[in-house]
Amino acid sequence: MIDAKAKKFLEELLMTCGPSGFEFEQAKVYRDYLKPFAHDIRTDVLGNTIARLNPDAKFQFMLSGHYDEIGFQVVSIMPQGLISFRPVGGIDPLTLPGTGVEILTEKGHIPGVIGRKPIHLQTPDERKAVPKIEDLWIDIGAADKDAAAKFVQVGDPIAFSRNFEMLSDTCVHSKSLDDKIGAFVIAEAFRQLAKRKIKVGVACVGTVQEELGLRGAITGAFGVNPNAAIAVDVGFATDVPGIKPELLGDIKLGGGAELQRNADNNPPLLARILKVAAKKNIPYQMTTGHRATGGTDTAAIQMTRGGVATALISIPNRYMHTPAEICDLRDVESAVALIVETIASLTGKETFIPGID
Repeated sequence: MIDAKAKKFLEELLMTCGPSGFEFEQAKVYRDYLKPFAHDIRTDVLGNTIARLNPDAKFQFMLSGHYDEIGFQVVSIMPQGLISFRPVGGIDPLTLPGTGVEILTEKGHIPGVIGRKPIHLQTPDERKAVPKIEDLWIDIGAADKDAAAKFVQVGDPIAFSRNFEMLSDTCVHSKSLDDKIGAFVIAEAFRQLAKRKIKVGVACVGTVQEELGLRGAITGAFGVNPNAAIAVDVGFATDVPGIKPELLGDIKLGGGAELQRNADNNPPLLARILKVAAKKNIPYQMTTGHRATGGTDTAAIQMTRGGVATALISIPNRYMHTPAEICDLRDVESAVALIVETIASLTGKETFIPGID
């Protein structure tokens, strides 16, 4: 079970702001939480936080969860004191008008709201069209350009306004569950593994810049040089209208963590996870994923150096890449248990070579 201390850490992590390339706040929260459990901990030059157990062990197992989030960046300040901006990561423009944001400046967080021409003043064609980001702006209440420039600079990162809410006993709502919930899962697994006698080394890596192309996972995995790895990210919950389960799998909130069978998942490692799930009665949901390969840290780690045995564990997520994402803590508990029991089962002599191990 996730205890009160872990839940407090989850809330603190979700309430940080840090789009890809600017993950300073979450890195500090992550580092401070893991430090008491780690045999070694550091933050690298990209911003990855790497906490280790048994760092001198011959067999190293890497856990990866990215703690960057989608967001924006200041492009210019308009004469009216309004802010033009560009996206950082994949953004659905339909979700943006009227959304609250925070501009992360040297003088602190500056609140603002994304503006658009009111519907009353739009032409019939404009009402039907998907808004373009270049036709939107951020309003911070400044009187003019000079007033805005006292606080905001070109290049400042912008995040969705901080939010955290428990919608029920198990469902959590926040702007950046993708993928701070995954970073939380590996941190909790790491904390539990620190209390057990394990025969392998474990590197818990909170990665950066995933939303810009898995960049933190590339350098993080190269530095750790693991034999095997599990990445934890969010996956698509299909228990809402308009998503076809026959195409993406029947994935429900609260049904257990999602496992995948595709090219990113090493067959012997996946087989071990499934064996552990059956032995320990850990719930899970199986899919092929929405693509044959790519899209998560798993793909980058797998291709590191001479190759790494990898598996992806996903937390079902509703409304991905919006400020209103929802996940279920029962799926989090499932993911943590799968990771802890799988690593605890290792002797350190495994090779995970398909068709041999």
